[in-house]
This record gives sequence, C-alpha cells and structure tokens, in this order.
Amino acid sequence: MEISYKLDRFEGPLDLLLYLIERDRIDIYDIPIVSITEQYLNYMNHLETDDLDLMSEFIVTATTLLDIKARMLLPPEEDEETKEVIDPRAELVERLLEYKKYKLMANELAGKYFDAEKIIYKSPTVPNEVTQYKEPVDLDELFGDLNLHKLRQVFDRVMKQKDNRTDKVRSNFGTIKKEPISLETKIREVMAYAGKHRKFTFRLLLEKQPTKLEVVVTFLSVLELMRIGKIALSQEEVFGEIQIETLEEEGREETLDLSDILDG
Repeated sequence: MEISYKLDRFEGPLDLLLYLIERDRIDIYDIPIVSITEQYLNYMNHLETDDLDLMSEFIVTATTLLDIKARMLLPPEEDEETKEVIDPRAELVERLLEYKKYKLMANELAGKYFDAEKIIYKSPTVPNEVTQYKEPVDLDELFGDLNLHKLRQVFDRVMKQKDNRTDKVRSNFGTIKKEPISLETKIREVMAYAGKHRKFTFRLLLEKQPTKLEVVVTFLSVLELMRIGKIALSQEEVFGEIQIETLEEEGREETLDLSDILDG
C-alpha cells in the first residue's frame, strides 16, 4: 500500500509519527515499532523535498526507529539500580508526548487569536477629575519618627524667643510695614539655603528669620519641601536637634516646580 502524503501536511518526523499513531488508534505507550517503522520508511521512500535540514531530521528519526526495532529483538535489559526492564521505546514515547503537548497548546493559542479578532474594545472614558486625582499626603509616613508635634514644639520655642526679644516700649512706636513675603519666595530661599549648607538644624533655620511672619512662612515652606521630596528631616537622638538635609545632589540642583503648590 503506497502512502501519498505530501510533505506540507507534516511539520517534521515527530508530526508524521504522531499522525500514524493516532490514525491507527495505537496506544502511544505501547507502540508496535515494527509496523510504525515500516510505514515511516514507506513514507520516506515517496518523500520529495529540497530542504536538506528537514530531510536530515527524517533520516535521523528513521535511524532511531531502526535502532529501537533492533533492540526490541534482543533480550531485554534491566536497570542496574531499580532492576526494572528498560523499554527501548521509552525515550521516543517521551518525545512524542512532549511534542503532542506543545502542538495542542499551539492550536489552543491559534484559536484564541482567531476569536480575539471578533472582539471590539472601547477606549476608556475616565472623567478628568478622576485622572487628576492625587492620593492625600500621609503625614505619618512622610515624617516617620518625627511628627508635627515635635516640629510644633520647636516652632513655639522660636516664636517665644521672638516675643522675649521684643522691646515692649519701642514696639508701641510707629513702624514702617514691610510687604509680606510669599510662600513661593520663601520656599526658594529655604531651598537655596539647603543647597548651600546641605545639612542644618530646623531651629537654626527658624531663628534666622527676622519676623514672626517669616517664621510661620518658613515653617510652611519646610513642610511643602518635605512633601515634594526635596528635603528630609531626621533626629539622631531623643530630644536632640531636628536636622534638615537636602535630598538633591550637590551641583545638580533641579528647578523647583511650584505650580501644584501655588494652584492649591
């Protein structure tokens, strides 16, 4: 009986072997090696292809089948450790099962690709207020071991010192009022000071401010710079000085973007 299969029906020698086994409803764990080898060689006799690499694969598999056929005629071998009989077909069966698994997976993926072409996706329509939403700042996470209470204590001490330095008599004289300083200006001043000194105390920064108003604005500036990740606060020991340190590399200071602060 001649086999008239064309090469393009099979992707390789394992594909052909799997076809022959499934066509004849053979138990893959008990392959009749004589019959399968005969059918395989019959197919190869009618094989016409210019692909030398593919042809060599068919020849290697044919050699493997003939080797298994010869070993099946010899007395069975036993494994030295387990004393179990070694089946010469075991390696071929394992390769066929692995090939069949990947072939089924490929067919499954091909089906999903075909079904995916029938699906129409709708572009997301998310309201602007949702896309622009920002998570509220977690102050506990932002300050770590430090908290607003400790910063407030330093702030209160500095403000009290300002009161003690005020001349009770002269404070009643007429004064020339200075234009109030903006938060944006003070943030830039604090950042410039941090870039120059790298690390300094929170108390010293507040004490350098000439007026109570500037102390308040400086305090707010420190909080904002911490929130946007430009500076960090630390306290090396309990009741010790609160240290401020810039997080920007020296000589690589970035331009401050205060748009979100000012808009808020």
